[in-house]
Amino acid sequence: MAKIQISFCVVCLVCSLILNLLLVSNHMHVGGKWELSWSRRAAEEGEAAAAVACSGHGRAYLDGLVVDGSPVCECNSCFEGPDCSQFSPDCIADVDSGDPLFLEPFWMQNAASSAMLVAGWHRMSYAFNKKSLISQVLENQIRKLHTAVGNAVTQGRFIVFGAGSTQLLNAAVYALSPDNSSAPAKVVASFPFYPVYQLQTDFFRSKDFQFQGDASLWENNSDSTSNLIEFVTAPNNPDGQLNKAVLHVPYAKAIHDHAYYWPHFTGIPAPADEDVMVFTLSKLTGHAGTRFGWALIKDEAVYQRMSTYVKLNSLGVSRDPQLRAYKLLKVVMEGSGREIFEFGHATMKNRWEKLSSALSVSKRFSIQDIAPQYCTFFQTVRAASPAYAWLRCEREEDKECYRALKKAGIIGRDGTLFGAGSSYVRLSLMKTQDDFDMLLHQIKKLVAEEDDMHARSTM
Repeated sequence: MAKIQISFCVVCLVCSLILNLLLVSNHMHVGGKWELSWSRRAAEEGEAAAAVACSGHGRAYLDGLVVDGSPVCECNSCFEGPDCSQFSPDCIADVDSGDPLFLEPFWMQNAASSAMLVAGWHRMSYAFNKKSLISQVLENQIRKLHTAVGNAVTQGRFIVFGAGSTQLLNAAVYALSPDNSSAPAKVVASFPFYPVYQLQTDFFRSKDFQFQGDASLWENNSDSTSNLIEFVTAPNNPDGQLNKAVLHVPYAKAIHDHAYYWPHFTGIPAPADEDVMVFTLSKLTGHAGTRFGWALIKDEAVYQRMSTYVKLNSLGVSRDPQLRAYKLLKVVMEGSGREIFEFGHATMKNRWEKLSSALSVSKRFSIQDIAPQYCTFFQTVRAASPAYAWLRCEREEDKECYRALKKAGIIGRDGTLFGAGSSYVRLSLMKTQDDFDMLLHQIKKLVAEEDDMHARSTM
């Protein structure tokens, strides 16, 4: 009886080994490489969506509309039809938003290295190991990136992750505001300024901080009991200037917004080395929809307060955006970032030069002047390549510049939103090539009309 049991066990063991070998062999090539198994269907779905032809004027997405079981095209502005091949001649140039879609061709060229596919059971927990809310490998990658680019000091800095820079900007305001103070902190910025600074500060209506306008109005403030928090934006949104802090009194604190401090948009003269520095993935890689940003913090107490804000506000950043950011930054770091920054700078430089050339003969419109800068990353002087054109209407009859441009088929962002006069409008240069081409077409038409008017007046 014992022999029979032993024999049965041996048979079971052999069967188990054979079954395991069969399972392994079903997932391996002859050369010993793993084949796709559970991921095959997901990969095929992703490839199928990416392969949908949209005439170069749109994209199909896995989470987009589906017709007859297949994803359909979502067309760029001014294009329509099943494959986005039909151009709308009466279309307007919508260049209001800061969507950084100019980098889409780069990621199409790097589809294989930037793609990611995860199982349904991936990172289901609230936290990583040791109850951390941030990915350690992503933090390490961010530090390596800044060192390679040379745009920020990370040594001796704490890192806070946020849902884009938007969440981190208010987290920083909260962290720098005094507790239980009889007077709220005064939040200021140099005009023209990024509107979210005021909109977000006003929205939360905190007793600890209030937006108080132009930083220059407080430059000579002698009240040592004042608590001042200054937003310093470099490069500035909307005009692309490398702003510096205006307030230099001991009781003034600064939040340095470096969303655009990358070689796409500006030369990097030196690493930023401030106490609170905020960055965002959207303007680095173009993935605005991923909603991921980070802040480099020098003071541990400020770091702890910002971390508490993010934790209570959203229990940290979703695991999925952190994984995607890590994957994207690995691609960025290939060749120390030269490929993406060369591509980004060449694209933005080309757009800036074309727009500048079109407006150079106009007396009705002007745009900001940005001098070429030496870039330590490329170790050469780089031509201007700003994210936005800060356009000014020069004629009195066009003092409502936003309306004048809208009438001519161009939608920008009204300068009054930035604390500037109504004679200014911000035009985004970062959207798709179709968006920029339509903007350039409408600008050239406006300038041509200006020439025609001048010719008739001199007849």
